[in-house]
Amino acid sequence: MRVPRTFAFVDLSGFTNYTAAFGDDAAGRILGAFRSLTREIASERGVRIAKWLGDGCMIVSVDQEACIAFALELEHRAAEVCAPLTLRIGMATGHALLFDGDDYIGSAVNMASRLCDAAGDFQVLLPAMQLERLPEGVIASPHGEVELRGFPGEVSVLELSGRPVLQAANDTGELWTRTPFNL
Repeated sequence: MRVPRTFAFVDLSGFTNYTAAFGDDAAGRILGAFRSLTREIASERGVRIAKWLGDGCMIVSVDQEACIAFALELEHRAAEVCAPLTLRIGMATGHALLFDGDDYIGSAVNMASRLCDAAGDFQVLLPAMQLERLPEGVIASPHGEVELRGFPGEVSVLELSGRPVLQAANDTGELWTRTPFNL
């Protein structure tokens, strides 16, 4: 089944060198903090962690704005939690094949992965032609043309930055103030 989704690949940049310099235990502590933070923000922003990829992960979202907000919030909060390591994030939106019920394959998945590889420290990259709408507090700046392995020609890319405003996605905060709970 082909489904429209936004994909993000997140990489904890410098992890291998950090492990070599400070040892497995220190690296494990940072990785644990990164994963806890990723789970927390994914829950807040309504995106799903599709899979862990060693020192990174693949995120899937039905809503591009939510995925952008997730990526920038993760980048911001990880700057302190994961220091001295940094994040690189690549995103892409498009149709993908839902494979075996829990994995995705397709051009959008591959493009997000390649953009993560192309990103520098503290960069969130997205193809310019795929931008739908930015969350409040986020800006998109031209990053330039990027050649991505496996894709013909260069891709015009945007760099996303800013601090997304957390919008209430539902009213569960008010749930206990309504009948029959307010008796």
